[in-house]
Order: sequence, then C-alpha cells, then structure tokens
Amino acid sequence: MGKILIKEKEVAVPGETVAQGMDILPSRGTFRHGEDIVSTLIGLPNIKDKVISIIPLSGPYLPRRGDQVIGIVTDVTFYGWTIDIGSPYAASLSVKDAVSEYVDMDRVDLSRFFNIGDLLVAKIIKKEKSGFMKLTTKGPGLKKLHNGKLVKVSPPKIPRLIGKQGSMINMIKNKTDTIIIAGQNGWVWIHGEPTNELQAAKAIELIEKEGHIQGLTDKIEKMLGS
Repeated sequence: MGKILIKEKEVAVPGETVAQGMDILPSRGTFRHGEDIVSTLIGLPNIKDKVISIIPLSGPYLPRRGDQVIGIVTDVTFYGWTIDIGSPYAASLSVKDAVSEYVDMDRVDLSRFFNIGDLLVAKIIKKEKSGFMKLTTKGPGLKKLHNGKLVKVSPPKIPRLIGKQGSMINMIKNKTDTIIIAGQNGWVWIHGEPTNELQAAKAIELIEKEGHIQGLTDKIEKMLGS
C-alpha cells in the first residue's frame, strides 16, 4: 500500500522522496524511481486521488488552454485587441471572441468595447506551438473590470491564495467586504472601498511572502480581525 512521506504544507526540495508505492501516481514536479516518487522542484505537495504533484514556490507563468487570466489591453488593432497577461508570449482577443453583436469593423471604433489600459478577465481558448495565445471574454465571469486595484503575485501562489474549496479567498472577501478575482497568471483584481482594497491587498501580499508557512490561515484571520 502506498505511503505519503510529506505533509501538504511542508516544503519539498529537489531529490526528496515524497511518496512510496506503485498505487500512488507522480504528476507535475515529480518522477518515479522504482517504488519512490521524487520531487524535482522546491514547492508544496498537492495530493489528490492518489496523485501527487509539487506546486513550485516561485517561477514564471506558463499559460495553458483553459486558464482564466486577468490582462490589460496594450493595443487596439483592426481585428481586435492585444492583451498583456504577464507571459513572455503574446495574447490577442478577437472581436468574434469578445462581442456578441455584429460589428462592422470598417465603421466601428473598437475602443468603445475595450481601450488601451482596460483590465479584463478572460480565458485562454487556444495556444499555438509558437506560444501565441487566443483569448475569449465570452463565458461566465469573463468581462471588463472597472476600477478596483490590481495586485500581482507569483503564479504558483494562486492555489494557496484560493485555498481548499475557496476557503482562503472567501475569508479575505468576507472580512474585507471586497470582490476578488484571481487569475491563474498571478494577477489579482480587488474591488471595494479604498481602505478595504488596501486591507485585502495586504493579506494577499502576506500570502505571497509566507504561503509556505504553517498557520498562515490563522495569521491572516487575526490580521483582518472581525
């Protein structure tokens, strides 16, 4: 019978055996060596349905199809918009993937929908071999973001910010009376009263700094108070 050798909030290091047994499956950040499953990263273990992976503590955003991301419009083109999502690869949003109504692109100024500097939450629907990505804002929760505060954290810390079944992010939302949307690219949008936005941002920054430390939930709860 398989055995997990590391607790979920302990930090794994490269070369460390984190599990043993053939009925436990290695995933991202691990490999099998005989009966052992060994970490290849510095990070936190994620264990689900007898599959173990390592979430790195730091690193660049590696986009994947289906990811929900927050981006900023950097250019308005004839066919749509260029979006910065904090990736080394370019991302674009076409008119057909953003607007439901018919748009005569010879006559309509596309900046009426999204303009340079606008924030939006979108989904990656296609990633080319070159790394170029196509986005959509059609779907539940996908939209332009108005006002608010943008905070950037290391993408690997997003699962820690969200917590199990949304426990961490929901606690911050409730205690600060804010709306928070976290993109898998590490960009987090906060909307509420200015003082509440600042309080939520400080909690998120603490998660960025101490996401690997045990007792973080209690520390965040104490910091935010009642």
